[in-house]
Amino acid sequence: MKSMQSVKDFMEADHDRLDGIFTDFQQTKEKDMQTAKELFEKFKAGLERHIYWEEEILFPVFEEKTGQKNQGPTFVMRQEHTQIRGYLNQIKNKLENGNIETEYEEKGMLNVLKIHNEKEEKILYPWIDQTFTEQDIKNFFDQV
Repeated sequence: MKSMQSVKDFMEADHDRLDGIFTDFQQTKEKDMQTAKELFEKFKAGLERHIYWEEEILFPVFEEKTGQKNQGPTFVMRQEHTQIRGYLNQIKNKLENGNIETEYEEKGMLNVLKIHNEKEEKILYPWIDQTFTEQDIKNFFDQV
């Protein structure tokens, strides 16, 4: 029987997918504002869905199993999610107003995301895979 995909592999692949969309947005915004807006909306929706999967599906089970609610890695991840959402909204607002000068917000968001994703990929996701039962992992994939 083929082993089930790990949460780490799945979520890392989603990070990579989202990074690609954001890179496309950055490369397009100077040339084609409409396409850039569409790419950013796709990125924003995808990242918000990714955060939802973590905060509403993964983190509660992890916290229950480890007893680390309101502390530990998921507490930090939620704080960083709040920062990331702030940057997403700032970029969205500028683009809606026809302003493509979003470099400051992009840089801030990418700085948070780089460190955030690294902590998830190197620490949190492997910990989740070790902590979750096969059924927990199956439940996660049934909900995504």
